Amino acid sequence: MPEKKTLERARKDKREGKAPSTQAGEFVKEEIEHVREGKHGARSAKQAIAIGLSKARRAGVDIPDKSKSGKSAARKKPAAKKSATRKAAAKKSSESAATRRRATTKALKKEGTGTASKQALSRQAHKAASHRTAADRSAAAKKAARTKGAAGRSAAAKKAARTRARRGH
Repeated sequence: MPEKKTLERARKDKREGKAPSTQAGEFVKEEIEHVREGKHGARSAKQAIAIGLSKARRAGVDIPDKSKSGKSAARKKPAAKKSATRKAAAKKSSESAATRRRATTKALKKEGTGTASKQALSRQAHKAASHRTAADRSAAAKKAARTKGAAGRSAAAKKAARTRARRGH
């Protein structure tokens, strides 16, 4: 269950008209914190991000589910078969939900916490960005600037200036 402050921050982002991915970012940030403080580990930065996105989906953030895209065998089944399958699945899932949750937590506790380090997250972000086109990245930056607001833009500009000064540009 996400923390109260995380839900509030995500709702605030939604009110401000920010993208669903920005709203989901609050849940990802919370998950990264959990890994860093040793609540549990993760096998990779990608896994920690995936856990955060999953929490966001369950909290009602409107981000598309990767597994739902494309055609699946379940969609091709006739309606009569579907309802019977759904009932059986519902019964089974309610029985095994607690067991699965315990097993997941136990497995995550065994994983390392270095996967949420700045370097690991930086590597993951760099890799994800490399899969996007320049136009994609540019459009995302423009949208971010639009939804940031005057105070946000000012803060971002000051931060950029500090970074340039520090790096000697």
